[in-house]
Amino acid sequence: MTIDLSDSEMMLSFTQEMASLGYQYVAFDIEIVNNSNTLEFYRNILDAQEYCSVMTNDAGYFENLPVKSLINDLEALVNSGIDITCKEAIEITGFANRREKSELLDNNLNSNIMNQKNLEYLKDQLKYTGFGETFDLDLKEKMMQGEKEFKISREGVYGSDSMNAVLNFKKSDQTDMYFFNSYHVSLQKENSKESLDQTFYINSTGGNITLKEAYNLMEGRSVNKDLKNKDGELYNSWIKIDFKQTDEAGNFKLNHYHQNYGYDLEASVAKHSIKELDTPKFKEDLLNSLKKGNLQSVTFVVGGVESKMFIEANPQFKTVKVYDENMQRINHRESKEEKKSILENQSASKDQKKSSDGDSDSSEPEKKNNNRKSKSHSI
Repeated sequence: MTIDLSDSEMMLSFTQEMASLGYQYVAFDIEIVNNSNTLEFYRNILDAQEYCSVMTNDAGYFENLPVKSLINDLEALVNSGIDITCKEAIEITGFANRREKSELLDNNLNSNIMNQKNLEYLKDQLKYTGFGETFDLDLKEKMMQGEKEFKISREGVYGSDSMNAVLNFKKSDQTDMYFFNSYHVSLQKENSKESLDQTFYINSTGGNITLKEAYNLMEGRSVNKDLKNKDGELYNSWIKIDFKQTDEAGNFKLNHYHQNYGYDLEASVAKHSIKELDTPKFKEDLLNSLKKGNLQSVTFVVGGVESKMFIEANPQFKTVKVYDENMQRINHRESKEEKKSILENQSASKDQKKSSDGDSDSSEPEKKNNNRKSKSHSI
């Protein structure tokens, strides 16, 4: 059973409650990431099997397992020390047994300090490249086997899209150290039969594309990174995939828009009347999110009316792309300068009106005085 890691505590509590009520079996769809709301509980195995038989079709395949087994695996997961707050998919079936095996492998690895350090190094690399902390057992098993190369797969879901990543590891020719060299992603869009494939290479000096950034790039958006040139000098650049060109290995070409290209993200965003820009913390979070290639939700304020929009960085044309709440691209022309101009015109109009009213008021006494003079003269 594949479950949502962030739902594991709630699922454990819910499953324990169902067990206390006499439910002994749980049925689930093996082709989705399950949570507490997708599970079906039964008091006997015949009912569970019948449900699985009825529900299995082209859209899904259902299986069942004992509730006690699920509780044991969930308890092992919750007590494992893994960060269960992150929203990741994890295979929970058999986790308790794998955990015991992992502890045994730990003891074996601890006998070799170099291997243990190598393991910790790889775990950190995976963590900071966006793959989380769920590969411990896979890494240990592969390293213990001593193969020259090995691969680890991971599946993820982004909205209605699914993305499979294959991580490539290779053993050094000089030592027993393993290195995380690259990962290959295959993005399957909801309404597309063909998948998009790209390999991202790992640089030991940093500046690596994280898994989420890889997804954003595959979606056609741009990502901002601090990189190093051949001489080890640090520079900043925006990266965007060119889907019209491929290299000899079949990888799409990566276009770079260096800092000298002249794209100013903050200035481009500031041209729009975005509410979040008025709060320093929200503004900082917004800019950081856009630099990671995210499609970011923002609040536009036009004529005093707030509306939800989405924006993304567009370094190639030194702008930001704007989409409405239905994800339709729009050309939003109102900028802060335009808004300021409108406000200034309104202010000038008010001042002119006040001035006009003032002239009218000042002429009133004069009119009254003339009337008095006229009356006096008539008497």
